Amino acid sequence: MESNAEQLAQSIGARVKSERKKHEWTLDHLSELAGISRRMLINVEQGTANPSVSILLRLSDALGLGLPALVEPPEPRATSLTRAGEGATLWSGENGGRGILVAGTEAPDVLELWDWTLAPGERHESEAHSAGTRELLHLHKGSITVEVGEQSHKLRAGDALTFYSDVKHSYENSLKTPATFSLCVYEPGVGHAHKQEDHDAK
Repeated sequence: MESNAEQLAQSIGARVKSERKKHEWTLDHLSELAGISRRMLINVEQGTANPSVSILLRLSDALGLGLPALVEPPEPRATSLTRAGEGATLWSGENGGRGILVAGTEAPDVLELWDWTLAPGERHESEAHSAGTRELLHLHKGSITVEVGEQSHKLRAGDALTFYSDVKHSYENSLKTPATFSLCVYEPGVGHAHKQEDHDAK
């Protein structure tokens, strides 16, 4: 598992560095666009960091790629098959839970399909995504509480929830049994804001 995580970190780092150089951006420029520290960006590019999903989202948006493009080969393909067990584990919980990105589309209108497991007592907090981002969640097993802004929703197996995730949100399993759910994230116009800023600066 460690070797897979290391391989993924190195692959993401190489892709970030390649895209940054393609834009002819300095480390300082990309770190400012993405809202992360220069040190974190260097660690990501060198493949030595284990960045959170929120940091990867910031980087992918700043580069105009979308999150799936950071973890897949850059060559565009008509179809993309992810075999069982080959998804990118981008979140690991302290009790063994996993957030796995199993499929995704290319920018500008990015769709992500996730396979989540929250072990007992685990909570995943997410900062607000870019404006207009929506999520669809289908709970397969167990029970979770989803907080979206000031709202709280208790879900049981079979329940589904649709919400705008451009506000802070979280998923929590407070029971003693694991919870599994599928999550689809729709992020429209990835990279558009930064492209507009670059255009305005010229």
